[in-house]
Amino acid sequence: MNTQFNVPTRSEVSQTNQAIFDNLEKGLGFVPNIFATYAYSENALKNYLDFSNAKTSLKTKEKEVVNLAVSEANQCEYCLAAHTAIAGMNGYTPEQILELRAGKASFDTKLNALANLAKDITENRGATSPEALNEFFAQGWTKENLIDTISLVGDKTITNYLHKTTQVPVDFPVAQPL
Repeated sequence: MNTQFNVPTRSEVSQTNQAIFDNLEKGLGFVPNIFATYAYSENALKNYLDFSNAKTSLKTKEKEVVNLAVSEANQCEYCLAAHTAIAGMNGYTPEQILELRAGKASFDTKLNALANLAKDITENRGATSPEALNEFFAQGWTKENLIDTISLVGDKTITNYLHKTTQVPVDFPVAQPL
């Protein structure tokens, strides 16, 4: 069996996925390689995008905190590159992005608790430490925020694992190492 994963082109995916590729082209200007890789499956790309774009109690900038901390904890080169770029577009400085990747945010105590929790959940495979959880709630986060954070950790972990398994080329600027 060939275990090499090439990025499928539009003509190599189903009609359903071709329509999604067209929408991604319109919205983003390109189809990210990781999204194209999901399209090997008839359903995975749509399912992933629906889950990833679902309503949440976390704001966009807060979601990037989780995305960065999880991607660093899982050492996903692709997602670190993508979310470093996205976090920059959402107003984070390069220094803040490096901190968030490390599961910290010295510039904001509430985001620090979120980054630490996301890192803790990921590294401990869901066996969250009482200290991380207590600090999260002490900073004003709610149980709804906790559930949405856990969902987002799962969302990002799926893509981290997809890239680490397929090793498709990174099509974002490479993130500098911590």
